[in-house]
Amino acid sequence: MADRDPNLVSQAVTLAFDVANGRNAISRLVAPALFLFDAVLCAFVIWKIPYTEIDWKAYMEQVAQYVAGEHDYTAIKGGTGPLVYPAAHVYTYTGLYYLTDEGRNIFLAQQIFAVLYMATLALVMACYSKAKVPPYVFPLLVLSKRLHSVFVLRCFNDCFAVFFLWLAIYLFQRRLWTAGALAYAWGLGIKMSLLLVLPAVGVVLLLGRGFWGSLKCAGLMANLQLAIATPFLNENAKGYVSKAFEFTRVFFFKWTVNWRFVGEDIFLSKPFSLTLLAMHGLVLTVFIVNKWLKPAGKPLTAILMPILQLQSPFNPQEERIVASRVTPEYVLTTILSANVVGLLFARTLHYQFYSLLAWSTPYLLWRSGAHPVVQYGLWAVQEWAWNVFPSTSISSGVVVGVLAIIVGVIANRKDKVDAPLSYSARERKET
Repeated sequence: MADRDPNLVSQAVTLAFDVANGRNAISRLVAPALFLFDAVLCAFVIWKIPYTEIDWKAYMEQVAQYVAGEHDYTAIKGGTGPLVYPAAHVYTYTGLYYLTDEGRNIFLAQQIFAVLYMATLALVMACYSKAKVPPYVFPLLVLSKRLHSVFVLRCFNDCFAVFFLWLAIYLFQRRLWTAGALAYAWGLGIKMSLLLVLPAVGVVLLLGRGFWGSLKCAGLMANLQLAIATPFLNENAKGYVSKAFEFTRVFFFKWTVNWRFVGEDIFLSKPFSLTLLAMHGLVLTVFIVNKWLKPAGKPLTAILMPILQLQSPFNPQEERIVASRVTPEYVLTTILSANVVGLLFARTLHYQFYSLLAWSTPYLLWRSGAHPVVQYGLWAVQEWAWNVFPSTSISSGVVVGVLAIIVGVIANRKDKVDAPLSYSARERKET
């Protein structure tokens, strides 16, 4: 019996590693099991942890004014101040206004947000699966304390924006370009923080849908924004644009999660803001040139010059080849890397922004090629930092530091280089 124990232990360890890395039939049960676990966890959180009022009441006060007939954005205000989100936010919370007895039934609102959380989690898991992420990464999708808080204890509008972002990613992975573009546009219409991934969405559409197809998708996204904003544009166009997309808005230093360690004077200074903007543009350019445009198989000038002349940089055969290289893994990596670059150089992040980051980090850490222990360690450190309230110089430094590490390792990762557009025999056959 004693001789068998080492073999049993060895077999058990081998089985565990095979399941964790997707090499066993049981691996397929990991995601469903975690999903069921998280459903129970959400119910437990709602049942046991008191709801915290932050923005819900203000949302309902603003929607009540819209329902009463007010369409001037500059006149719509709530307890936290003026309405500062695009029109899709108003329509989304108008629906919640009616469903929750004008916002009074908080318990029902929490249940709705729990369903929203689970629907978003299902999309995230589906996107991870299509990108062939191993099962050992999936537990990180369900263990975040802060993420559960943002959804079911705070009912922030970020939750709806994030749902539509992941829906767009999933649709892009399935090559449903128009549907994905519309899903992204609706999410952007809820909160403009989704602008962070717009450059990546543009590149994905250009390579996956082709030049003219991507222009059509861009036109649809723009028309959707105009359509949902029409009642407010007719009333006060300047007021709507200035409030719904308020790029000059300065947040209070006391609420920031990321750059607190630089001190309030630097945080509020214009040079600091311009430096972050310049760095954001520079790093985005590096990613576009060295990462995102690789499937094109052409130098940047050969792509940009025709576009500036409103011509496609690819002939029909080239478009098919390039589109075939826009894989589910490429879509997920491109959009999520744009997201973390934007968050790294954002002037301020509030706790609800973790909904944009929490489900991006596990994938990007895995994609970096880091050892699983390092992946789990960085995730844990990041989770700790986002749960420190109020943030401190140390926690904010950790937030920025982990984001910088993720951006750095993704930028330096050696990707498979796509062949130039002198096609291989296999690619000629596929076309």
